[in-house]
Amino acid sequence: MDTEGTHDGRTARGGRVPRPAGPPEPPPALPPKPSHAPTVGSPLATWARTPRPKAEPGVWRFGYQPKRADEAEPGTDRSLLSGAVISFLACVLVWSLLTNGYIPYIQVPLKLFTPRDWWELGGGATDHRGMAALQVYELLLTGGLVFWFSRLGSWGLAFERLVAARGPRARAMGAAAGALFVMMLIWTGTVPAEALLFQHLPLREIAPTQGLLITLLLYGVLYVPVLVYYARLGGWRRGGQGGTAGTAAAATAAVHQQVAPEDGTDPAQWPQLRAAGLWEVAERLGGEVVGGRMNDVDYARIRRVWDSVQADPTRVRAFADSVRDKGAAACLHPSGDRDLPVRAARHDLLARQVLLGSVEDQERNPYARRGTPLALDPEVLGTSLLAVGPSGTGKTARLVRPVVESLALQALAGQAAVIAVGSAGTAGPGLGPDAGYDIVVRVGDPGSVHDLDLYGGTADPDEAATLLAEAFVGDVPGVDVRRAATALAQLLGPYRAVHGRFPAVPELRELLDGPSPALDALRHALADAGEQAMLRELDARARQHGAPADPGPALADRLALLDRPAFAGFFDTTGQGRPFSMRALEHPVRVRIDLPERGHADASRMLARLLLAQFNACAAARADRSLFAFLALDDASHTLTPETVRGVQRLRSVNAGVLLTLRALDDVPEALRTPLLGAVGCRMAFSGVTTWDGKRFAEAWGTEWVETRDVTHRTVFADQPLTRAIHAFRKMVTGKAVTTDAVTVRQVERERWSASELAHAVPPGCAVLSLTSVRGERAAPLLVRLSGTG
Repeated sequence: MDTEGTHDGRTARGGRVPRPAGPPEPPPALPPKPSHAPTVGSPLATWARTPRPKAEPGVWRFGYQPKRADEAEPGTDRSLLSGAVISFLACVLVWSLLTNGYIPYIQVPLKLFTPRDWWELGGGATDHRGMAALQVYELLLTGGLVFWFSRLGSWGLAFERLVAARGPRARAMGAAAGALFVMMLIWTGTVPAEALLFQHLPLREIAPTQGLLITLLLYGVLYVPVLVYYARLGGWRRGGQGGTAGTAAAATAAVHQQVAPEDGTDPAQWPQLRAAGLWEVAERLGGEVVGGRMNDVDYARIRRVWDSVQADPTRVRAFADSVRDKGAAACLHPSGDRDLPVRAARHDLLARQVLLGSVEDQERNPYARRGTPLALDPEVLGTSLLAVGPSGTGKTARLVRPVVESLALQALAGQAAVIAVGSAGTAGPGLGPDAGYDIVVRVGDPGSVHDLDLYGGTADPDEAATLLAEAFVGDVPGVDVRRAATALAQLLGPYRAVHGRFPAVPELRELLDGPSPALDALRHALADAGEQAMLRELDARARQHGAPADPGPALADRLALLDRPAFAGFFDTTGQGRPFSMRALEHPVRVRIDLPERGHADASRMLARLLLAQFNACAAARADRSLFAFLALDDASHTLTPETVRGVQRLRSVNAGVLLTLRALDDVPEALRTPLLGAVGCRMAFSGVTTWDGKRFAEAWGTEWVETRDVTHRTVFADQPLTRAIHAFRKMVTGKAVTTDAVTVRQVERERWSASELAHAVPPGCAVLSLTSVRGERAAPLLVRLSGTG
């Protein structure tokens, strides 16, 4: 069983997956090591065991540890330090007053709950029992004071921010200082813990050897908990790693120190197969994991196959036989690849995420998201993403390439189908090497192995005409797209009825030009075949030709852009070529289409419109929507029409999405800018956008209630002569009049990001990104720093 049973072929025709772009090479015994391993410095077993908790949209879930819900947003380091110091001094003062008897009636609760004969009439203890109770009471009061003042002064947060943030060495030294301080308090008797243990035991009546043993045990009971607590606080298990590199290594080690669970749920040992009774299969796969013969793509692919097998139990035997025979190489992708030739970003195929960067640690971002890694997955890409930024801001390298690469890996795991569209000359290095794709279509390049199906693989003339009309005249003002689709259908239907195929570009152009020998020949062929219905269609087209609202001339002019010598041999409909059609979205295919933007800009934009229209139609028409279908347009300038914008909005319900990048919103017709921002669920503004574009994003992101503080300075006019003299002297020294401050706090509604802030306050290499998941979860606009590729 080499596949899941849903992608066994390799050609586009007959519903089969097209073959790879070049001659296939035999897969190696082990896939080449990518430039970014699944988890740096950890084996696949540890990677599989690492927890991936549920999180908000856009959070990198691999080893994610959310901040505590009760942790308030901290202030500045100075306020943290002053708060911790003041609360510590207050704690010492109150504790001193309590222990020295300056607070009356403090011992009343103790005496109420202890026998009366333990206490003298004046208040002292009569024997060791009262003394022990008093010492326990003092320890409880001390602990309560420390706990309360530590929460009041945020001692733990101050330690993390002011000490631990400076590296593991500073953390260890700070914890050691704290342990030494507490042990000195115990050793000197300031805290009566040692007296409580040693004063009430008859150690003198015990033999010296036993007494020494008991003494050592009591010292252990007294000091070991202190050492253990501060050892954990200082992270001494990760000691020996200093400096900045040590911080990163310690963080990585903390994430990856995962041990195999003892309850039989170890993901590396395939518990789902064991639960189904396939012990031998689970042992084989577990051995592949431990032996290093399986990578993350293999792991995700076999899990995906097992999920599909559970839906069809008749395939269990074939699945088990394939795993026994091939191990980690079972159920391969039709291309035979087990990994991409190179990875330019970090991926987590279990969570289906790609790491793009991190959320900036600044006040504009919510505190819970500051400093958290940023990732994208099909949950948010399924609502489609629009990215706007001028040239040179890294839209391709920092966004499109990582996303396409992630979905290509998911395609190898049988989870997605991806189509990347870029311009020739930049699509190759920008969107990944040819070896990372099954199909590479280079429109206008005579050396291209694959062709492009102009009709999207459909056999319905009306559907083909609708898609072509959208691509040809969807952006032409004054031309009705529906009339254009009718005109095309009146030609495509009769031609297919006679020839059994749709016309090639020169043939369709000749038919659109009006009365011609080709049109007469088509009419005679229809009459000979008795196709009366198609004859009426052809006659209707002849009557409309030359009318004032006839879309034929506009269609012919646009079709002439493809009827050029550079495209000779392309868009073949005779079946002699190897065309790619969008019908392949039924299979986990990886496709890259290079458009001749440099020499044929208008033709490239028209083809991009055609590809977007075909993708919208084919993604919605899929019978099996378990695969996530994705289209990435590296430059969507002048490719959007009202119908394609409506189609993009419907993709989230069919497990599909698109990524559109623009240099500016001016590349979209004025009437479509607001609908476009409303149709996509994820919006991204790179640094350098104009204030006009920023205004559109600000309107789309809306407003929020914020607290503002207005400070009014008022000059103080003194009535007393001495006060006036002091104020005059102060003004002479400082040069400023004596004033008082009046502070007004208000709740006002303001834009989340204003147009001016988007245009001028976004640093280079950063972007403002808002996310929406297909389930409706939202992430407010976040200022993120993109890590890029490489």
